Amino acid sequence: MNPDQSCDFNDTLRLRIDKLPRMSDATHPIREAMAHVAQLRQVAMADTALSQALNCVKQLQAQRFKATYPDLLSQPVFAPSATFFLDELYSAQDFSQRDAQFVRIADAIERTFPAAVLSTVHTLTQLHSQTEALDFAMAQAWQNTPAGSHAARYVAAWRAVGQRGARHWQLQTVLEVGNTLGQLTRKPGLRLLLKLMRRPAELAGLGKLQGFLESGFDHFATMAKARAVAQFLATIHSRETGWIALLSDADALACEAELTRTLQSAICRHSLAP
Repeated sequence: MNPDQSCDFNDTLRLRIDKLPRMSDATHPIREAMAHVAQLRQVAMADTALSQALNCVKQLQAQRFKATYPDLLSQPVFAPSATFFLDELYSAQDFSQRDAQFVRIADAIERTFPAAVLSTVHTLTQLHSQTEALDFAMAQAWQNTPAGSHAARYVAAWRAVGQRGARHWQLQTVLEVGNTLGQLTRKPGLRLLLKLMRRPAELAGLGKLQGFLESGFDHFATMAKARAVAQFLATIHSRETGWIALLSDADALACEAELTRTLQSAICRHSLAP
Protein backbone atom coordinates (compact mmCIF):
# COMPACT_ATOMS: atom_id res chain seq x y z
CA MET A 1 0.00 0.00 0.00
CA ASN A 2 1.56 3.32 -1.05
CA PRO A 3 1.20 6.53 1.04
CA ASP A 4 -1.58 7.92 -1.13
CA GLN A 5 -3.60 4.74 -0.74
CA SER A 6 -2.99 4.82 3.01
CA CYS A 7 -4.34 8.39 3.23
CA ASP A 8 -7.40 7.44 1.21
CA PHE A 9 -7.99 4.46 3.50
CA ASN A 10 -7.66 6.61 6.63
CA ASP A 11 -10.07 9.20 5.23
CA THR A 12 -12.57 6.48 4.39
CA LEU A 13 -12.32 4.97 7.87
CA ARG A 14 -12.75 8.36 9.53
CA LEU A 15 -15.87 9.00 7.49
CA ARG A 16 -17.19 5.56 8.38
CA ILE A 17 -16.68 6.21 12.08
CA ASP A 18 -17.97 9.78 12.11
CA LYS A 19 -21.03 9.20 9.93
CA LEU A 20 -22.60 6.15 11.51
CA PRO A 21 -25.75 4.98 9.75
CA ARG A 22 -28.89 3.56 11.23
CA MET A 23 -28.28 0.74 13.70
CA SER A 24 -27.97 -2.67 12.03
CA ASP A 25 -29.28 -5.99 13.31
CA ALA A 26 -25.71 -7.22 13.74
CA THR A 27 -24.71 -4.41 16.09
CA HIS A 28 -27.97 -4.20 18.04
CA PRO A 29 -26.80 -6.70 20.73
CA ILE A 30 -23.65 -4.62 21.25
CA ARG A 31 -25.66 -1.46 21.84
CA GLU A 32 -28.17 -3.30 24.01
CA ALA A 33 -25.44 -4.77 26.23
CA MET A 34 -23.74 -1.41 26.64
CA ALA A 35 -27.06 0.25 27.45
CA HIS A 36 -27.58 -2.32 30.22
CA VAL A 37 -24.13 -1.58 31.63
CA ALA A 38 -24.78 2.17 31.49
CA GLN A 39 -28.09 1.72 33.33
CA LEU A 40 -26.41 -0.27 36.13
CA ARG A 41 -23.68 2.37 36.37
CA GLN A 42 -26.23 5.19 36.67
CA VAL A 43 -28.11 3.40 39.45
CA ALA A 44 -24.88 2.84 41.40
CA MET A 45 -23.73 6.44 40.94
CA ALA A 46 -27.02 7.70 42.36
CA ASP A 47 -26.53 5.69 45.57
CA THR A 48 -23.33 6.46 47.48
CA ALA A 49 -23.51 3.40 49.71
CA LEU A 50 -24.15 1.10 46.76
CA SER A 51 -21.33 2.71 44.79
CA GLN A 52 -18.94 2.16 47.69
CA ALA A 53 -20.01 -1.46 48.04
CA LEU A 54 -19.52 -1.99 44.31
CA ASN A 55 -16.03 -0.56 44.51
CA CYS A 56 -15.20 -2.88 47.43
CA VAL A 57 -16.37 -5.90 45.43
CA LYS A 58 -14.36 -4.93 42.36
CA GLN A 59 -11.23 -4.08 44.33
CA LEU A 60 -11.35 -7.39 46.17
CA GLN A 61 -11.80 -9.32 42.93
CA ALA A 62 -8.85 -7.57 41.31
CA GLN A 63 -6.72 -8.28 44.36
CA ARG A 64 -7.78 -11.93 44.33
CA PHE A 65 -6.88 -12.20 40.63
CA LYS A 66 -3.40 -10.84 41.26
CA ALA A 67 -2.86 -13.30 44.09
CA THR A 68 -4.17 -16.23 42.05
CA TYR A 69 -1.86 -15.70 39.08
CA PRO A 70 1.53 -14.48 40.35
CA ASP A 71 3.26 -16.93 37.99
CA LEU A 72 1.43 -15.65 34.89
CA LEU A 73 1.92 -12.04 35.92
CA SER A 74 5.67 -12.56 36.32
CA GLN A 75 6.50 -14.53 33.15
CA PRO A 76 7.32 -12.39 30.09
CA VAL A 77 5.30 -14.49 27.66
CA PHE A 78 2.17 -14.41 29.86
CA ALA A 79 2.45 -11.16 31.83
CA PRO A 80 1.06 -8.75 29.16
CA SER A 81 -2.05 -10.89 28.57
CA ALA A 82 -2.58 -11.53 32.28
CA THR A 83 -2.27 -7.81 32.95
CA PHE A 84 -4.68 -7.11 30.06
CA PHE A 85 -7.25 -9.45 31.65
CA LEU A 86 -6.73 -7.79 35.03
CA ASP A 87 -6.87 -4.19 33.78
CA GLU A 88 -9.56 -4.54 31.12
CA LEU A 89 -11.84 -7.23 32.53
CA TYR A 90 -11.38 -7.51 36.29
CA SER A 91 -10.28 -4.10 37.50
CA ALA A 92 -12.31 -1.48 39.37
CA GLN A 93 -11.48 1.31 36.94
CA ASP A 94 -14.16 3.37 35.22
CA PHE A 95 -14.91 1.96 31.75
CA SER A 96 -17.68 4.41 30.89
CA GLN A 97 -15.64 6.22 28.22
CA ARG A 98 -14.57 3.00 26.53
CA ASP A 99 -18.11 1.61 26.71
CA ALA A 100 -19.52 4.71 25.00
CA GLN A 101 -16.91 4.30 22.28
CA PHE A 102 -17.96 0.68 21.76
CA VAL A 103 -21.44 1.94 20.90
CA ARG A 104 -20.16 4.66 18.57
CA ILE A 105 -17.85 2.37 16.62
CA ALA A 106 -20.10 -0.68 16.39
CA ASP A 107 -21.27 -0.02 12.83
CA ALA A 108 -17.76 0.88 11.68
CA ILE A 109 -16.45 -2.43 13.04
CA GLU A 110 -19.20 -4.28 11.21
CA ARG A 111 -18.31 -2.66 7.87
CA THR A 112 -14.52 -2.73 8.26
CA PHE A 113 -13.55 -5.98 9.98
CA PRO A 114 -14.17 -9.66 9.24
CA ALA A 115 -17.20 -11.32 10.79
CA ALA A 116 -15.01 -13.06 13.37
CA VAL A 117 -13.91 -9.70 14.78
CA LEU A 118 -17.49 -8.40 15.01
CA SER A 119 -18.47 -11.65 16.73
CA THR A 120 -15.64 -11.22 19.24
CA VAL A 121 -16.66 -7.62 19.99
CA HIS A 122 -20.24 -8.80 20.45
CA THR A 123 -19.10 -11.53 22.85
CA LEU A 124 -16.94 -9.05 24.78
CA THR A 125 -19.86 -6.71 25.29
CA GLN A 126 -22.11 -9.57 26.44
CA LEU A 127 -19.37 -10.64 28.84
CA HIS A 128 -19.00 -7.09 30.12
CA SER A 129 -22.74 -6.80 30.65
CA GLN A 130 -22.92 -10.10 32.54
CA THR A 131 -19.88 -9.22 34.66
CA GLU A 132 -21.33 -5.85 35.60
CA ALA A 133 -24.70 -7.43 36.46
CA LEU A 134 -23.04 -9.98 38.75
CA ASP A 135 -20.90 -7.30 40.40
CA PHE A 136 -23.97 -5.11 40.88
CA ALA A 137 -25.86 -7.98 42.52
CA MET A 138 -22.81 -8.69 44.71
CA ALA A 139 -22.71 -5.04 45.80
CA GLN A 140 -26.37 -5.12 46.76
CA ALA A 141 -25.82 -8.32 48.76
CA TRP A 142 -22.65 -6.86 50.30
CA GLN A 143 -24.73 -4.05 51.78
CA ASN A 144 -26.96 -6.61 53.50
CA THR A 145 -24.15 -8.69 55.02
CA PRO A 146 -23.11 -8.22 58.67
CA ALA A 147 -20.12 -5.99 59.28
CA GLY A 148 -16.91 -8.00 59.28
CA SER A 149 -13.82 -8.66 57.22
CA HIS A 150 -14.01 -8.04 53.50
CA ALA A 151 -13.39 -11.74 52.88
CA ALA A 152 -16.33 -12.73 55.10
CA ARG A 153 -18.64 -10.22 53.46
CA TYR A 154 -17.56 -11.30 49.98
CA VAL A 155 -18.24 -14.99 50.72
CA ALA A 156 -21.64 -14.14 52.21
CA ALA A 157 -22.52 -11.92 49.24
CA TRP A 158 -21.41 -14.60 46.74
CA ARG A 159 -23.67 -17.18 48.34
CA ALA A 160 -26.58 -14.77 48.63
CA VAL A 161 -26.34 -13.98 44.91
CA GLY A 162 -25.80 -17.57 43.77
CA GLN A 163 -26.07 -17.73 39.96
CA ARG A 164 -23.47 -20.45 39.63
CA GLY A 165 -24.51 -21.05 36.04
CA ALA A 166 -23.84 -17.40 35.21
CA ARG A 167 -20.39 -17.68 36.84
CA HIS A 168 -19.50 -20.68 34.68
CA TRP A 169 -20.84 -18.91 31.58
CA GLN A 170 -18.67 -15.92 32.46
CA LEU A 171 -15.56 -18.10 32.78
CA GLN A 172 -16.29 -20.07 29.62
CA THR A 173 -16.83 -16.87 27.67
CA VAL A 174 -13.52 -15.42 28.88
CA LEU A 175 -11.82 -18.58 27.63
CA GLU A 176 -13.62 -18.43 24.28
CA VAL A 177 -12.62 -14.79 23.79
CA GLY A 178 -9.02 -15.63 24.63
CA ASN A 179 -8.99 -18.55 22.22
CA THR A 180 -10.54 -16.44 19.45
CA LEU A 181 -8.01 -13.66 19.98
CA GLY A 182 -5.24 -16.22 19.65
CA GLN A 183 -6.72 -17.39 16.33
CA LEU A 184 -7.33 -13.86 15.01
CA THR A 185 -3.67 -12.96 15.47
CA ARG A 186 -2.87 -15.45 12.71
CA LYS A 187 -5.05 -13.66 10.15
CA PRO A 188 -2.80 -11.80 7.70
CA GLY A 189 -3.45 -8.10 7.41
CA LEU A 190 -5.62 -7.77 10.51
CA ARG A 191 -2.90 -6.10 12.59
CA LEU A 192 -2.19 -3.70 9.71
CA LEU A 193 -5.89 -2.85 9.55
CA LEU A 194 -5.90 -2.07 13.28
CA LYS A 195 -2.85 0.16 12.82
CA LEU A 196 -4.47 2.01 9.93
CA MET A 197 -7.55 2.62 12.09
CA ARG A 198 -5.50 4.31 14.81
CA ARG A 199 -5.42 7.84 13.40
CA PRO A 200 -9.08 7.95 12.27
CA ALA A 201 -10.10 6.51 15.64
CA GLU A 202 -8.16 9.21 17.49
CA LEU A 203 -9.70 11.93 15.33
CA ALA A 204 -13.15 10.54 16.06
CA GLY A 205 -12.49 10.48 19.82
CA LEU A 206 -12.23 6.68 19.98
CA GLY A 207 -8.71 6.41 21.39
CA LYS A 208 -9.66 4.40 24.49
CA LEU A 209 -11.37 1.70 22.46
CA GLN A 210 -8.63 1.65 19.84
CA GLY A 211 -6.03 1.11 22.55
CA PHE A 212 -8.10 -1.71 24.02
CA LEU A 213 -8.37 -3.49 20.66
CA GLU A 214 -4.71 -3.06 19.77
CA SER A 215 -3.34 -4.09 23.16
CA GLY A 216 -5.53 -7.20 23.31
CA PHE A 217 -4.46 -8.20 19.82
CA ASP A 218 -0.76 -7.61 20.45
CA HIS A 219 -0.63 -9.39 23.80
CA PHE A 220 -2.27 -12.52 22.43
CA ALA A 221 -0.10 -12.37 19.32
CA THR A 222 2.94 -12.64 21.59
CA MET A 223 1.53 -15.75 23.24
CA ALA A 224 0.42 -17.22 19.92
CA LYS A 225 3.95 -16.92 18.53
CA ALA A 226 5.23 -18.79 21.57
CA ARG A 227 2.43 -21.36 21.23
CA ALA A 228 1.43 -20.53 24.79
CA VAL A 229 -2.24 -19.51 24.42
CA ALA A 230 -3.57 -22.96 25.34
CA GLN A 231 -1.43 -23.14 28.48
CA PHE A 232 -2.48 -19.65 29.54
CA LEU A 233 -6.19 -20.38 29.12
CA ALA A 234 -5.93 -23.83 30.73
CA THR A 235 -4.38 -22.24 33.81
CA ILE A 236 -7.20 -19.70 34.06
CA HIS A 237 -9.82 -22.42 33.56
CA SER A 238 -8.38 -24.65 36.27
CA ARG A 239 -7.92 -21.97 38.91
CA GLU A 240 -11.16 -20.08 38.29
CA THR A 241 -13.15 -23.32 38.32
CA GLY A 242 -11.55 -24.06 41.67
CA TRP A 243 -12.54 -20.65 43.03
CA ILE A 244 -16.14 -21.01 41.85
CA ALA A 245 -16.37 -24.38 43.61
CA LEU A 246 -14.73 -23.05 46.78
CA LEU A 247 -16.89 -19.95 47.03
CA SER A 248 -20.05 -21.92 46.28
CA ASP A 249 -19.61 -25.20 48.14
CA ALA A 250 -16.89 -25.11 50.80
CA ASP A 251 -17.52 -24.56 54.49
CA ALA A 252 -18.05 -20.82 54.89
CA LEU A 253 -15.36 -20.36 57.52
CA ALA A 254 -12.85 -22.41 55.54
CA CYS A 255 -13.69 -20.42 52.41
CA GLU A 256 -13.29 -17.14 54.28
CA ALA A 257 -9.90 -18.28 55.63
CA GLU A 258 -8.63 -19.26 52.18
CA LEU A 259 -9.80 -16.01 50.63
CA THR A 260 -8.19 -14.02 53.44
CA ARG A 261 -4.91 -15.88 52.96
CA THR A 262 -5.02 -15.24 49.23
CA LEU A 263 -5.73 -11.53 49.62
CA GLN A 264 -2.96 -11.15 52.19
CA SER A 265 -0.49 -12.83 49.84
CA ALA A 266 -1.34 -10.23 47.21
CA ILE A 267 -0.64 -7.45 49.70
CA CYS A 268 2.68 -9.04 50.70
CA ARG A 269 3.80 -9.39 47.08
CA HIS A 270 2.87 -5.79 46.39
CA SER A 271 4.85 -4.54 49.41
CA LEU A 272 7.90 -6.59 48.34
CA ALA A 273 7.76 -5.41 44.72
CA PRO A 274 10.65 -3.12 43.70
